[in-house]
Amino acid sequence: MRKTSVRLADGRELIYYDADAVRDGVTSGDAGGVRDGVTGGATDRATGGSRRDVPDTRPLDPVATGSEIRRDPLLGEYVAVASHRQGRTYHPPADACPLCPSREGRPSEIPAGDYDVVVFENRFPSLAGDTGRCEVVCFTADHDASFADLTEERAALVLEAWTDRSAELARLPEVAQVFCFENRGAEIGVTLGHPHGQIYAYPFVTPRTEAMCRSAAAHRARTGGNLFDEVVARERKEAERVVLETDEWIAFVPYAAHWPYEVHLHPRRRVPDLPALDRAARAEFPRVYLELLRRFDRIFGPDQPPTPYIAGWHQAPLRDPEREEFGLHLELFTVRRTSGKLKFLAGSESGMGVFINDVPPEAAARRLREVASA
Repeated sequence: MRKTSVRLADGRELIYYDADAVRDGVTSGDAGGVRDGVTGGATDRATGGSRRDVPDTRPLDPVATGSEIRRDPLLGEYVAVASHRQGRTYHPPADACPLCPSREGRPSEIPAGDYDVVVFENRFPSLAGDTGRCEVVCFTADHDASFADLTEERAALVLEAWTDRSAELARLPEVAQVFCFENRGAEIGVTLGHPHGQIYAYPFVTPRTEAMCRSAAAHRARTGGNLFDEVVARERKEAERVVLETDEWIAFVPYAAHWPYEVHLHPRRRVPDLPALDRAARAEFPRVYLELLRRFDRIFGPDQPPTPYIAGWHQAPLRDPEREEFGLHLELFTVRRTSGKLKFLAGSESGMGVFINDVPPEAAARRLREVASA
């Protein structure tokens, strides 16, 4: 993999990730690492010139953010207040997409005329400076594609970008947890149609992760076992909620799924975070994940629009002395409960945090097995 870091006109960092050295789903270095500091040399397929030294010529002012972290004294949870985000880009026309490569007379957030995968600091971050960092990950230069349309090679490159950024952000002293995720679909609230995800580097451990860590610690104190391992073992034994299983990964609908169609994807060998994944798991991930995404698009039938979803990696907190006990996993779910109907978080869910699921997890798993690729 080739990695090139540049600066945008307002000083934000942008990193190009190119697939020049990606082979069999892993980098030319060690299983969890990235060959850092390699710059230049790639040729722009659109312009024929060096695509990594194109300057950002936009007249941008330095990014001014007003992010503030406040703690709810009753719940013990943190809230990010970011009023500057009110002015962020909202559903621009395709020919003005800020995530497409730059063209003559139409500069974008990506100065180059083409790219493989690119990561850059968000211009309208929820977290910034001492309150963390927010980055945008563009999976492809093709505006009309989706993650499910990617080749396995490109999906492997995205995994390497997630891994590299997780490792780099973990080195920042203010960061306590790194969350790589994708929102897909207007129903989720996506305001830019270009296929992309985000990375949040939080200055605190999020409530979901804290809850998982508490449950895991209590389980270990009570039984001596690892909760993540035992959840996976239960799903393998009962089998009815397993969606797919390979030598390196297992995907299942959890026993107490919150969402109508929700899948958790675990590596067969437990690790705390993305940088700890071994070579075999990295090599097999693209095929497994692309299959899951393509099944999601087939849940509701061929005449339905693409399924909206949220996909995110749960990684161990960075400063937790018990972080090796955490089980890395990806959570994928949709807010669509049936054709033309969404699952809204109303009184019980939004007011009290108690989910009511309209689709039995066993039925959801059965449907996800039915729509497997031929």
